[in-house]
Formats: sequence, structure tokens, C-alpha cells
Amino acid sequence: MFGKLLSYKQQGSKVDLLFENQKMVIEAFQEQILNVFVPIQSKEHYSKAVDFTKKSEVRLNVNWEDESVIIQTSEITAKVYDEGKIDFYNREGVCCCRDYRMDRIPAPCMSQETKKLMESEGHKVEDEGVPHKIEVVKAMEGDELFYGLGDKTGFLNKRHYVYEMWNTDNPDPQVDNFKVLYKTIPFFLTKRKDCVYGLFFDNTYRSVFNMGKESENYFYYGVDEGNLDYYYIAGDHLTDVLTNYGKLTGTVPVPQLWTLGYHQSRWGYEWESEVRDIAKKLREYHIPCDTIHLDIDYMDNFKVFTWNQERYDDPKQMISDLSNDGFKIVTIIDPGVKLEEGYDIYDTGIKNGYFVRDKEGNVYDNWVWPGTSVFPDFGNPDVRRWWSENQKFLVDMGVRGVWNDMNEPASFHGEIPTDVVFTDEGRVTNHGEMHNVYGHFMAKATYEGLKHYDKRRPFIITRACYSGTQKYSTAWTGDNHSIWCHLQMAIPQLCNLGMSGMPYVGTDVGGFGSDTTPELLTRWVQVGCFSPLFRNHSAKGTRFQEPWAFGNETVNIYRKYVKLRYKLLPYFYDLFYEAEQKGLPIMRPLVLHYEDDVNVQNLNDQFMAGAQIIVAPVVNQGQTMRMVYLPEGQWYDYWTREEEKGGYFLKEAPLDVCPIYVKAGSILPNFPNMEYVGQKEIRQLTLDIFEGEGSYIHYQDDGESFAYQEGEYNQYQFTIHANGVFCVELLHHGYEPMYESFRILYKNREVEIPFCGEKIEMNL
Repeated sequence: MFGKLLSYKQQGSKVDLLFENQKMVIEAFQEQILNVFVPIQSKEHYSKAVDFTKKSEVRLNVNWEDESVIIQTSEITAKVYDEGKIDFYNREGVCCCRDYRMDRIPAPCMSQETKKLMESEGHKVEDEGVPHKIEVVKAMEGDELFYGLGDKTGFLNKRHYVYEMWNTDNPDPQVDNFKVLYKTIPFFLTKRKDCVYGLFFDNTYRSVFNMGKESENYFYYGVDEGNLDYYYIAGDHLTDVLTNYGKLTGTVPVPQLWTLGYHQSRWGYEWESEVRDIAKKLREYHIPCDTIHLDIDYMDNFKVFTWNQERYDDPKQMISDLSNDGFKIVTIIDPGVKLEEGYDIYDTGIKNGYFVRDKEGNVYDNWVWPGTSVFPDFGNPDVRRWWSENQKFLVDMGVRGVWNDMNEPASFHGEIPTDVVFTDEGRVTNHGEMHNVYGHFMAKATYEGLKHYDKRRPFIITRACYSGTQKYSTAWTGDNHSIWCHLQMAIPQLCNLGMSGMPYVGTDVGGFGSDTTPELLTRWVQVGCFSPLFRNHSAKGTRFQEPWAFGNETVNIYRKYVKLRYKLLPYFYDLFYEAEQKGLPIMRPLVLHYEDDVNVQNLNDQFMAGAQIIVAPVVNQGQTMRMVYLPEGQWYDYWTREEEKGGYFLKEAPLDVCPIYVKAGSILPNFPNMEYVGQKEIRQLTLDIFEGEGSYIHYQDDGESFAYQEGEYNQYQFTIHANGVFCVELLHHGYEPMYESFRILYKNREVEIPFCGEKIEMNL
């Protein structure tokens, strides 16, 4: 494809390389990020994920050496050879990532006769090894571990898996061999014994990632359209690579504090009386809750930006009444607009040419919940602006967040053809290019509308997304089921989303489809209370999934873990501030912090909340004891305060116990008991301190506005020494009120410390 390397030309931090048959551009985005770009379809990147305004000016050293061009930053060396082959080295000279020099050897294709025979019994037969117009084949040294790739099924380590990037609505129970789900995040991290790195392939067309399944000698990326456009991301540790990926595609803004509380939802809250009853029961059972979600039932015949006036007497008054009791309402919005003359959203869209068209120029329609529907062309800035303006209808009602669903885009009468005409920022293109960013653009439009009309930090949930959507929206993993294997899968699935730059994520607690059981729901809430997005959601036609549907034992345990979430809200809020600053996830696999510990590199049933807490939930039916692994060091059982050393051990875990361990020297900020965020003015912060040596940074702001981005926040540093000396220092004072005092829990003792902004040091 490339031929012989003929020459190069350096222009600042960019190098143009000329081959016999092709041109390549290698450009430094930052010292630890190199972009490889081959203009096959267009001369432009057309990236939906990368913010090129944040590109740094990097000094490059470029020269010929033997048969290669050497391109060096202070952190990366790239050696470019004939045929466009590239090898990447870290600053220690280790070759971390090199192009494979031999041909791929796909498995032999199945004969048509065998294929027909298998399909006659209902087997789905796919040829995984087909060649692609654009391929990047990287050599494997044998010790690679792969993490990331977004919302995918399977285990934590993605080695030997094959995935496709094509946002897909498939309600079947997801299993290990699913190649596609709802999201496209074509980024992964590689861990080897002597180095780590990340690769981000920024191409929105349907693509494939074969992570060593085809051969132990290589892994590859393949796509048939668009450009070859990928980023090599370096770092000393996995955390560094994630931080650098955040610099490239953006990080999640600190959310409103209430959004980190508990959310109750169901497809099937059809009447105002049902919604009010759910709210009443949550308060009667003293299960803390901030949010109730309304699925498609609240709309008038499933038409977006309408409200069913027959089932809801006065929705604005209902939302106001619930707000007075601490509840916020989040409503679902789908992209499909009902084809109905006289319906304002449809009429306005038709008048202004806001809907996608087929290649003959006719408005394209398909079938979704409202019936025959048309689809906004979200790649058009005018369409996004119009969609943003429509959010005013919801904001004026008092709605506090928007839940974007069906935005793969899903369609019931077959998938939208790839040749349907779409727009990309004024450029005419097709569905094949825009499919994977449809949900991304919808989220962006929704974000801009809520930010404009509500003024507070927008709360948006999306099912479909692309790299960079984390700047606009949270996400959930879509239509899971009330089955044990989906509880098991939730841990690696959420951890890999976090390792893909998408930290604000969750699963439907208890499962969406099928019928949950008291035991499954109980074990799921023990995982859910540590998930960034904590929502119980279930499908119409399934067993009701509110905890009181299962009796007092379930209610009591459920309440215990929801209360634990609210107790730890300031800790989670601190993690989100760290996520915005550093691009790190909230829910983390242990390998992120203990990457050289072979015992955690494939650990699928434990996770970390931040760097201080390890959660080892029970995820098997009937199990009341489990094997726990703790990395080297000193840890404490959260419930009993018993000390544990690193290693394997058996832990009793009856139904009401989720094993939780806290690192020695940890300082966990706690809130008092509350039914919802804002119920109490918190002027005293509790600090739960575990023996050892450690330091902790705590963040405080108004919990709602963007003022923190202008410096209106407080930042405290708490330090505990092994001898019991405790120190608190105000590092940044930009927000009033400050805490008036701190309540210290340490060695079974309680101490209250008044605080007026001065540095305090004392023996506990």
C-alpha cells in the first residue's frame, strides 16, 4: 500500500512522510501523544472526539537513521520504515509497540455448503478473518494484556476477544461472544511486563478489533472506509495513559451532587398516581433517593417533547410537589420523531429540512415507539441548535435531567441503510460514517440545551456514544437482564468503560429484562452502591423491582447499602473532581493501581472505588462465603475494622454483607444520614480515619453551578501519620460556607475539631 519511504518534511510538531504510493503525517499532540494520519478518504481529520485547540507545541527531533525516519519527543521515539511500518519506543528505549512485518493468516473461510448447513439449524455464521481496506496489524510479544474498548461483554482482559465498533440495539441477553453493543469507544490500553501504552483509532465507520484471537503473533484493527487515523499514547503507568487520553478527548465535568445519589426507575410508571406512590414509599421505607426517572409512558403517544395529559393531571405541579420532598425528575427522550402532520416537532423539522433523507432526496422514515418516525440529522449544527431549544419544554416543566435512549439510532423495521444521507458540520456524508456518532451528537445537543435553559451542570444519560461523549453525558450499559451472569459481567464492563475514558457509568441495578429475585437484587445493590451511576431500572412486563416488592429482609439490606452510598457521597464527589482533573475512573479494576501484581491483572469479581476502597461483592447465587484477594500492604475490613494483610483469604459473606476493605492510612469523608441531597445543611464533615500513614485531598463546592470552574471551591488536605498525628490544611479557599468543624473517627474514638480556616495539627 505504501511502498518505499522516499522523503520527509518537518513543520514544527508535524512531519510529512512521502512514500512511493501514499502520504503519511505524524504529529505530536503532546509530549506523550503521537498521531498517525494517512489521508485515504479526506485530507481532514473530521474528528468528533479530539479537541485540537488543546494541542501543545512539541519540539521534535527528526532524522534519517539507516532505513528509517526517527521522530522523537521527550517521551516517545517513533521509527518509520518502508511500507509505512512504525515502531514506538518509550524514553527508556523499550520498543513498546511495533508493526507486524508479515502477512495476516486468517482462519480458513467456511465453505458455502457448511455455512448453509449450519444456518439451516439457526446458527449465525460469521467470517471473522476477512481483509479490510485499512488495517493496522501490531506484533504481540506474548505478555500483552488489553483493557478498555468501551462497553463490551466479556472479561476484564480483552486478549483473545474480537469486537466490532457499530452501535447496536440488541435486546437479547448479552453474552461473551457479543461483538457489538451500544457504544463505540475505539480506545484500549496495553499492559506489558516492561511498559504500557494506549491506542485510539479515531474513525467513525464500522471497524473491527481482533485482540489476538486470530493469531498469538499479532492483534489488528480493520476498517473499510475513512482515513487511517490513530493516536499512540504513552505513559509510565496505566493511570498516566488514561490521563493523557483525557487530554486528547476530554474528561467528565464534575456533576451536580444530587446525581450521585440513588435513582429509581421503571419502564411502566404510566400514571401520575404511580409516580407519586413510588416517591411516597421511598420516604416511608426511609430508602434515600434523589431521582425518579420517567420512561416513554409519560409522553403523548410516545411523541418527544410532549406530555400525556390524560395520565398526568398536572405534570408541572407533580414535579413541583416532588421537588419539595427532595425528588428530581429525569425524563427519557428518543431521537425518533413521529411522522404526523400537525405535530409541531415534526412540522418544524420538515419545514427546515432537519431530518435525514434517502439517496433520492426523500425524508427517510422507519418504525420506532411512536410508529412511523423520522430522524433528526444531528451532524447539522442547526439541527442540534433546534434540538437544544426543545429542551426548554422539559426545563420549564421542572425536569432536572434528560435520558437519551434509542440513539444508536435504533429502528424496528431493519437498520437504517448506510447510504442514507446525513450531514457532518456542513459536509454531506452518509449513515455509514455518522452512525457511531449519532448518540454523541444527540448528547451534545441535549447538553447545550440544558446548560442554556437550566444554567446548572446538565445531567444527561445516553445509551449510545463515541469517544469524547464523556464531556456531555453519563451512560448506562443498556438493556441487561435479571440474571446472575449479567451481575457478574457488570464489574468488568463498568471497569472497562472507566478505562476507556467514560467514568460516569452504571448498569440497571437488578436487571432490566427478565425477572429478578430477592437474592439477585440484594447482591446487585451491593455492587450498584459503588457504581458511579446508581439506578434501579426494569422493563414493563417484568416483576416489579422496587425493594419493598420482596419483603422486609430485602428492604432492610437494600436500605443499608443505599445509606452507605449517601454516607460516602463526599468521597464519590472527590473522585469526580479527580476524574475531571486527571481523566481517572471512579470504579476501577485493581490492575489500574497494582499493574505489576499478576493476581489482579485478570481479576473480574473485585473492583476499587477510587484508590482507597476495594469491594469484593458476592456475584454467585447461593454463595455466602467468597475468596478475597488484597494487594500487598495493610488493609482494614470496613465493617469490623479487623486488619488484613495482602494475599488470598476466605471471607464469610451472608446476604447482608458485601466484603469491603479500606487501605491503611485512608481518610474517608462521610455525610450524615439523609433522605436526599440538600435535606440538611452540612457544616460538619465526618472523617473516618484508618490507622496508618496517608494523605487525602477533599473538595467542596455548591454542588450545582459552574462557578467551581472559576475558582469558587474549597480544597482541604487531611493527613494522618502512623503515630496518630493528624493535620488539616485549607489548600484553596474560594467558596463559602466552609465547614465549621470536623468530626474525627479514629481507633474507636470520636473527636470534634472546630475549624476556622487555619492549619491544625494535633494528636488523636
